Amino acid sequence: MTEPVVLVSMPFLEADRPSIQLGLLKAIAEQHGFPARTLHLNLDFAVRIGLDYYQSLAEHRGRQIGDWLFSVEAFGEAAPDPDGKLLEEIGAGLSYLDGPAEPAAARLRGTRERDVPAYLDAVAGEFAGVRVACFSSTFQQNAASFALARLLKERHPGIVTVFGGANFDGEMGLELVRTVDCIDFAVVGEGDVAFPRLLDALANDTDPGGIPGVARRVGNDVVAAPPEAPHSRLDDLPVPDYGEYFARAARLRLPADDVAIPFESARGCWWGAKHHCTFCGLNGTTMQFRAKSPAKVLDELDRQARRYGAFRFDAVDNILEPSYLKELFPAMTEGARDYRIFYEVKANLTRAQLKVLAGAGVDRLQPGLESLSSEVLRLMDKGVRAAQNVNLLRWAGYYGISVGWNILWGFPGETADAYTAQAAVVPDLVHLQPPAGADRVWLERFSPLFTQPARFPLRRREPEPSYRHVYPSTVDLDRVAYFFDYETEAALDPDVYTPLADAVSTWTSAWQEAPRPFLVYRSAPGFLQIHDGRQPDRAGVHTFRDALAGIYLACVERPRTAAAVHRELGLTAPVAQVEEVFREFAARGLMFLDENLALSLALPATRGR
Repeated sequence: MTEPVVLVSMPFLEADRPSIQLGLLKAIAEQHGFPARTLHLNLDFAVRIGLDYYQSLAEHRGRQIGDWLFSVEAFGEAAPDPDGKLLEEIGAGLSYLDGPAEPAAARLRGTRERDVPAYLDAVAGEFAGVRVACFSSTFQQNAASFALARLLKERHPGIVTVFGGANFDGEMGLELVRTVDCIDFAVVGEGDVAFPRLLDALANDTDPGGIPGVARRVGNDVVAAPPEAPHSRLDDLPVPDYGEYFARAARLRLPADDVAIPFESARGCWWGAKHHCTFCGLNGTTMQFRAKSPAKVLDELDRQARRYGAFRFDAVDNILEPSYLKELFPAMTEGARDYRIFYEVKANLTRAQLKVLAGAGVDRLQPGLESLSSEVLRLMDKGVRAAQNVNLLRWAGYYGISVGWNILWGFPGETADAYTAQAAVVPDLVHLQPPAGADRVWLERFSPLFTQPARFPLRRREPEPSYRHVYPSTVDLDRVAYFFDYETEAALDPDVYTPLADAVSTWTSAWQEAPRPFLVYRSAPGFLQIHDGRQPDRAGVHTFRDALAGIYLACVERPRTAAAVHRELGLTAPVAQVEEVFREFAARGLMFLDENLALSLALPATRGR
């Protein structure tokens, strides 16, 4: 294949990071002898409409606003909503997209009618002489990718288009191949092996029909060989190439001082392979967990830091490989490294483990907390207790690690009491990092809530309504949608969640003020002082001595049972009295009680221990 393979990232990938899909596939293509280049064309659109506006669209999930913007150019006269009825349906929910001088609806109409066609016309000029254009699509990248592919087909009739990414996993990809004319081939599932084999078939004009995971249209049918098993030899993968992203960003004068370099140290989810969290739709058909060796990960980070002069890294893994806590992160602290790293983790990390992470430069975590109720967490199949969630917030904050999390509700079998209790305890937790939001759980394709109707019966399930404003009537939305509207059996009244939502709002507001709320302690043998600065009406100093001080300090490191504390301290009083002390501490807002577990909420006043 003499012409280069071109790998394309369209809106709405975030602008502050390159695409790991493009970077990895470029390196894989060249590893197999196919010249390839990437085009981060999402950056051009970000500059055209304004970076802040673009980022708001890129970070949006659920309603298909980004895809709607490109729908007319993607589907022409078949586009279902040329007049913008979607904007009328969403109404006030668009206010976060208001512009400096115009409301969101008018701004979005202008973007759709003026900016989108001009942008597509401009970037189409970068494909002269290209034979194969490959589009990676995740979340709201479909319509923009289809729009450009359609335009390329018109201007370059011989061009071959290949699609892949999370939006093409499972039946979604097969339905899109069936109904979207500008798609020639799709790689369904992981592309590490299938993609270079497809390029080889195209280069040699051989039949790609037998390549596992490759789908195409033959007449009115879609022909696809089943995907291969998930790629297990991650150490064999090349280091992603992000050169074009940085060159384009510099040419467009985009800020590059805080770009996050994506890296992959593992795929799948070891917890999900055993207990799939009921609401999680990630890892659709590739749940099997696989991880790179610590040496491979460290080498990749070092090479990328030198190559791009960057120190901020974002792991795309869905869960942390546990052995890294003993091998990878300690090794990071030994060399001359000053990285800032993001990871997704399971919430059962200990204080000692969080200290190791912080020492290695992990300053951002997404632990999937989701609830402050063990009852609800069991319904989610999370495999953690509420006290563990709170403890992670405590020690992450102590070691300077920012935590991204949400509170979710709407799970089959939940009780109103679980949410009343959460709302009641929030004032005790305002010294910890608040959730980014609190809302009803989404119904995602591939999640057990979606795939196991016998276990989770629903009264109603249908694609999220905005999909019908994006895709033509010829597309089966039940097969293409990732987000769904639903009603559960025996659903709670929505008013049940209002006190918790209000409490979270107050919590967030408290963290936006200076000084932030605090709850810290100082101790000496047999003596404890707790300084409470969480709320003005609760500010003060609590002093405890002897057994009371010992009981409180015994529950500082991690959640404990009364029986465990009783044994550790060698108390002569019965265990029931320890339980009573727990309740007294909780009544003062100084302890978090979680069924048989108690966790002290104050943190050491002295940092860094």
